[in-house]
Amino acid sequence: MGAFVVVALSRGLFGTGERVGLGLSAGLGLYMVAAGAASFALLRTYPHATLGLCNIVTLARLVIVATLVGALLSNPGPSWAVFSLAAIGLVLDGVDGWLARKQNLTSSFGARFDVEVDAAFALVLTLHALVGGTAGFAVLFLGLPYYLFRGASLVAPWLSHPLPERFSRKAMCVVQIAVLIAIQLPFVASGLLDPVVVAVAVALAWSFARDILWLWRKNS
Repeated sequence: MGAFVVVALSRGLFGTGERVGLGLSAGLGLYMVAAGAASFALLRTYPHATLGLCNIVTLARLVIVATLVGALLSNPGPSWAVFSLAAIGLVLDGVDGWLARKQNLTSSFGARFDVEVDAAFALVLTLHALVGGTAGFAVLFLGLPYYLFRGASLVAPWLSHPLPERFSRKAMCVVQIAVLIAIQLPFVASGLLDPVVVAVAVALAWSFARDILWLWRKNS
């Protein structure tokens, strides 16, 4: 079902043509791989008998990310279509966790699924801003930190240990995504939000550094 939605959104928002077809193929490929990995993790670790609306909403956010990947290859740069899709994705980000708590369906799988979709969302929006020329290279510091952190955990496994819940971490993620979405607005001049991007990148680095320090102290 999700794959059909990716196709419908891509065709409806970005039209047809060779480049759109290439982007659509890439977006569909990402969706199929990510959805397959999520299904595998679901079968192995999900503790509840029902999937719940919470995970369906997160899956819908994955559909949006996949569609934005297609747009990156076919229609890079700021546009109302990209902005609107991204804004919907941000709104849904506040819904899945609430639904999980409301339906008593919280799980480590759901939390991990949410984080992975958030990270992919940030990276794709970062690439849209960079390729479209609406932000400088500093914007990479909004899209790459999570993947650098995950890469470092392969060398230092203690970095993959559980972290305590922190509202500030969640708020930082919202600010990060919100700034990346604002860059997608067609009327925002190139480089206009670069000072904001730098400020958020510094705050994001501080948030990661605090978590790394906590993990080091906990596991040293």
